Amino acid sequence: MELIHIAAGSLVGLIIGLTGVGGGSLMTPILVMGFGFTPAIAVGTDLFYAAITKCSGVFFHHKQGTVDWKIVLLLGSGSVPCSILTISLLERLRASNINYDHLIIGTLGIMLILTALIIVIKNRLLSYVHSKHNGSLLVRLVRDNRPAITVLAGCLLGVVVTLSSVGAGAIGSAILFLLYPYKRPISIVGTDLAHAVPLTAIAGLGHLHFGSIDFALLFGLLAGGLPAIYLGSLLGKKLPDRILRPLIAALLLLMGIKLLSTLISLTAVVNIF
Repeated sequence: MELIHIAAGSLVGLIIGLTGVGGGSLMTPILVMGFGFTPAIAVGTDLFYAAITKCSGVFFHHKQGTVDWKIVLLLGSGSVPCSILTISLLERLRASNINYDHLIIGTLGIMLILTALIIVIKNRLLSYVHSKHNGSLLVRLVRDNRPAITVLAGCLLGVVVTLSSVGAGAIGSAILFLLYPYKRPISIVGTDLAHAVPLTAIAGLGHLHFGSIDFALLFGLLAGGLPAIYLGSLLGKKLPDRILRPLIAALLLLMGIKLLSTLISLTAVVNIF
């Protein structure tokens, strides 16, 4: 366990506590861009980190009755098989000696940009959904096919979370807010959290099978991150959310653009040679 790992965990944990933005959105790009870890190691280690740190939250929400387990099962029936299929795809690429770092970087970049947009427009989306409660075609379509759409949303999350470790938090909760607009926000958060734990655990086990988990890094992240999340939650009560969230969204957007531009540059160099 190195001090730099603890510092990375503390930094991300503090931001999570301050803003509530999911750790994967911050941890993975920081590990790749700031500390030079390979994309596979960053994603695999962060998935285990997420599964461990989210467990206590699920226990709390379950005790409070703020987890809708029916929705969790619907999401899981899509996400778990798709996560396993994605792991199988990566296994095939690995067996064929095909480097899939570019696939991870591309997915990570796109998910960071989507997460940034979700943070910015989430309230507007919710206002739109609530304003259309009188029976618009889109709302009726969602209402009549909500279980099937929930399973499909789980499929999408299963793929992108396994590839990038991003999506189980901000994007998962945004999807649930749009599909179930009349549920209490605390129930949406608890339900999304309860779904994220098995998804990140299964995806993490897949990366463990590939050997893309750095346990020294994981322990360092946990040692620094857990206390920092608590500290950030205390400080966050005193800082205005309207300032913090746009700043985090801008940071995620810039990191996503940077990753995609790097990927495009690397692809161009490969094509030249």
